[in-house]
Amino acid sequence: MLIGIVGKPSAGKSQFLNAACMTSVKTADYPFTTIEPNLGTAYVRHKCLCKELNVKDNPRNSICINGTRLIPISLLDVAGLVPDAWKGRGLGNKFLDDLRRADALIHVVDASGSLDDEGRPVDAGSWDPVKDIEFLEKEITMWLLQIIKRDWSKLSRTAVMCKKSFLDILSERVAGLGITKSHILSACNRIRINIDKADKWSEEEIYRFVDQLRNLSKPMVLALNKIDKPTAKNHVDKLIKIFPNAIPVCALAEYFLRQLAEKNIIKYIPGGGEFNILKPEVLSENDKKILERIKTDILEVYGSTGVQQVLDKVVFEVLGLIAVYPVEDVKNYCDHNNLVLPDVYLVPKGTTARQLAYMIHTDLGDGFIYAVDGRTKQRLAENYELKNGDLIKIVSAKSLK
Repeated sequence: MLIGIVGKPSAGKSQFLNAACMTSVKTADYPFTTIEPNLGTAYVRHKCLCKELNVKDNPRNSICINGTRLIPISLLDVAGLVPDAWKGRGLGNKFLDDLRRADALIHVVDASGSLDDEGRPVDAGSWDPVKDIEFLEKEITMWLLQIIKRDWSKLSRTAVMCKKSFLDILSERVAGLGITKSHILSACNRIRINIDKADKWSEEEIYRFVDQLRNLSKPMVLALNKIDKPTAKNHVDKLIKIFPNAIPVCALAEYFLRQLAEKNIIKYIPGGGEFNILKPEVLSENDKKILERIKTDILEVYGSTGVQQVLDKVVFEVLGLIAVYPVEDVKNYCDHNNLVLPDVYLVPKGTTARQLAYMIHTDLGDGFIYAVDGRTKQRLAENYELKNGDLIKIVSAKSLK
């Protein structure tokens, strides 16, 4: 899974990546600090089964901290986007091409309203962040539009002349953009337009169709960054009323807290609303002032720095993924190496037991016989739809050899 981090220059995209992944990507208060895309590994949270089952787990593909399973995901921070990037302005075309593989997007917004649309400083609070959200969505739509329209007439004529499904032809054309048949059909249903008559669509209908494809194939969560700035609160209050996927964020505060936690100077769990100072003697007076400000201006006001909440929201709510725990021994909840609850898989809602088998290993899927519910020990058919937190054993003819 790949989540793209987008936004205009200097909004704090690299700050967000650093905070989420504990990387050290260069940041600065001038546009285009990021030129080449930066990749990092972050984690989303899930309530581990170890507490429920009263076992000591041995995570292999994830981490467990006090009953919270941290599951890795990939983040990609790309160059800042400016108006008309789809035409090639700034690093636009390169930026947009970097997003082809992204399953979803995190739009880092300067909630303090201190940067214009090019990422240049303006009077604090004078810029309306709503403009940033609207322009970025339009840029991605226009980028998709120029790619899809490039062969639109040819594809639609081919469908008519050869009596082929335009849905099939188009889905093949856009597969490299992460767009599926399901996205295409859903987009058509949303705007009530017939895919079989695509050769007769107007320019406006094509645009509306592509805009829906963007919304469906590159769903977005808004990270309202820089909530530590005095001018941010009014903008944040307005934005969270307008946009349901908006979360207040202070990436710098999260990075600072995680740094101190890694050094065991404070006790802090990412996404938490509090921290405890373990070694006050090693903190400078400035560090103490920063911690006090984080506590009073961010944690007590917003409940968290927001970074972890953004990650969890994009994976579990926007993408609708669930976590399942495959094991080989449902009595001891372990694999063949006696590792307890070794792995957790993030899968889409509606994933079946057999599909999970294929995700684990092709041989398991090919030889699938049945699955077993690790809690009830009941047999499950191949079309059983997995539920969040399921404990599953796959029984396969090939796995028994």
